[in-house]
Amino acid sequence: MSFVIGRGDDLEDGPVGRLGAYRARDGSEGATLHLDFDGPHAMLIVGKRGYGKSYTMGVLAEGLARADGVAPVIVDPMGVFDTLAESTPGAGVPATVIDEPAVTPTSLDPSSWCALLGLSPESGAGGLVWQAAQAGSTLEEMEAHVEATDAPVADKRAASNHLRLADAWEVFDPDGIDANELGSSAVTIIDVSGLESAPMNAVCRGVAEALYRARVTETVDRLPWLLLDEAHTFFDGVAEPALRTILTRGRAPGVSLVSATQRPSAVPEVGISQSDVLISHRLTSQSDLDALQAAQPTYMNFSLSDADRLPEAPGEVVIVDDATETIHSAQVRPRNTPHGGDSPRASDVVADD
Repeated sequence: MSFVIGRGDDLEDGPVGRLGAYRARDGSEGATLHLDFDGPHAMLIVGKRGYGKSYTMGVLAEGLARADGVAPVIVDPMGVFDTLAESTPGAGVPATVIDEPAVTPTSLDPSSWCALLGLSPESGAGGLVWQAAQAGSTLEEMEAHVEATDAPVADKRAASNHLRLADAWEVFDPDGIDANELGSSAVTIIDVSGLESAPMNAVCRGVAEALYRARVTETVDRLPWLLLDEAHTFFDGVAEPALRTILTRGRAPGVSLVSATQRPSAVPEVGISQSDVLISHRLTSQSDLDALQAAQPTYMNFSLSDADRLPEAPGEVVIVDDATETIHSAQVRPRNTPHGGDSPRASDVVADD
């Protein structure tokens, strides 16, 4: 008998994706486990490096790309998900890679512009950037606003230099990514692996804002699913307010968030407490286990730190499903597309003699 995480046993009641199978104590596989893609969810995938959290996110992306009525988008800080778009024998998935992403400058509010550029809004340069973000919709307009003020020369120079730095990142464009571009049934991979933390966060913020606004205004029909690998990187930057909005208010407009991280202790409490599905690979750091323990639901009759319940091998997971108030031990299914997250090995390198 199959079970649908996030919904129960109603397999035919809306789109689902096959996650894997139940894992018995002796390691054998049991009945099939699916994930609910019909309604909005906040999912958290955790696990130490090398135990399969990015692989599991790839499994989810494959399922979402084949599901009706959803628009999956991956923000990829490691450059490992472009393999979803590779041609493979058998059933591949529809996927598009955006390897030079840009978002509109208006994706960031004035306070976020100051935070992005490392300026205090109470400083002279920070105040100018704040005003420029209110007055202009492009970086050129923002720089022109700064130059037209009668502020001290030193403040104007500092503000202009910071705005030129943002321009040099090449991630801001008035015609940047919009929700219509992200709203297709194919999975969209936004490759930010070549960017530093600040511009990477700016892109994530713009994408998250665009998806949320599009559903609030009903300008896209499909329900967006935003998938973030290394999510702690974004929760610790200017993307955080947009992610918090999806976590706390995304259910009504139908926006889902899937966050994967090897450091759950670095994710804000809201990122854990608002997750209705937790997929845990192996964890060994006590601080990470404590972070999950603090948000553990009352119906759990064991701790994730219990040695006999904690996953041990790559691909093994414990799933806490808040929607049905159930806990499952499972083995994640094999990917249909190549996995790009494996680490290189010296033994794989063949030296030329």
